[in-house]
Amino acid sequence: MSWLSIVGIGEDGLSGLGEAARAAISSAEFVFGGARHLELAGAAISGEPRSWLTPFSQSIDAILSLKGRQVCVLASGDPFHFGVGATLSRHVDASQMQVFPHPSSFSLAAAKLGWPLQDIVTLSLHGRPLDLIRPYLHPGARILALTSDEHGPVDLAHLLAEAGFGISIVTVLEALGGPDENIRSAVAMNFDLAGIDPLNICAISVVALPQARVLPFTCGLDDGLFEHDGQITKREVRALTLSALAPRRGEVLWDIGAGSGSIAIEWMLADPTLHAVAIEADPDRAARISRNAGRFGVPDLQIVIGQAPDALLDLPSPHAVFIGGGGSDAGVIEAAIAALRPGGRLVANAVTLELEAVMLAQHAQLGGRLTRIAVARADVVGSMTGWRPAMPITQWVWVKNQEN
Repeated sequence: MSWLSIVGIGEDGLSGLGEAARAAISSAEFVFGGARHLELAGAAISGEPRSWLTPFSQSIDAILSLKGRQVCVLASGDPFHFGVGATLSRHVDASQMQVFPHPSSFSLAAAKLGWPLQDIVTLSLHGRPLDLIRPYLHPGARILALTSDEHGPVDLAHLLAEAGFGISIVTVLEALGGPDENIRSAVAMNFDLAGIDPLNICAISVVALPQARVLPFTCGLDDGLFEHDGQITKREVRALTLSALAPRRGEVLWDIGAGSGSIAIEWMLADPTLHAVAIEADPDRAARISRNAGRFGVPDLQIVIGQAPDALLDLPSPHAVFIGGGGSDAGVIEAAIAALRPGGRLVANAVTLELEAVMLAQHAQLGGRLTRIAVARADVVGSMTGWRPAMPITQWVWVKNQEN
């Protein structure tokens, strides 16, 4: 039997709700929501109104403590599209909930603009880093981005201009569906809209200038996109390495000896559900990894400053491990093997004879696949052109089974 009702409500308040949704509000002993939600639904509330607490987890605990009582939670638009419904569903079974969705801000914005939702990117930047938009900045893309407040649109416009998309059109849709609804547009590089309502969503028609920072969808991104000091897995080897690591939905990677963070960053770019931990002993390189992560739109990359294997303690259990630096240090490969989940993949790239010797010994004991990677690039030789070979790489790929 359901004890929890979740009601999506828009700026049109009670007039935009169906009879069943209004009844759920009226019959509830406790009604949770933001101050704006409680005001919009005020005429229908007969129980005890409770505003969201800070931190928000306290309100979730309060809701769960009332299990068995009649509780209503008010949410903006569709509670299960970047909303509180998604949070509550991790604690409350669907059979115990009644949900009354309202059109989301994305739906309302798409309807106003005539943008088919299935053809555009929908992204919540509410309480999240704006850098998350960077992987989606491609010429011709159309993006709907929910912001946190009145500062979000101008900050987004500045990001677009900095990344080379300054002639993109930013349309700000404010207080959609209510009496204060307002829709205005500006060019990103000349963004001058003022007095923006804190409740807004931005529609971006992406236009790229010639030097725009477009992040291709494939792995093996151009080395020049990364800030590095030469300690970077080069693009051709990186593409082969990502292929061997074989990222799958929801998995965790350890990038040991991360250098510039290129492997961890491209792992996370492969899918939004992926997580990575970059382990780097050099603080300057760790700071560089953080800057790279922001500029590639994966600011949630976890960075651990320390020397493996000691730095590997208490990290989330990995589905895949990449060793590109420090692998010849005592105990590193052994610690990685021990930490890997069953079915997990370990990929180690050796440039030095010392790491290669360690890998060959592990291969003799455990098996796996050895590959020699040799890349040569055309370069100037006097007045002509010749092949200049890069240092060859020995790659060991090993998959952990139940017995290992």
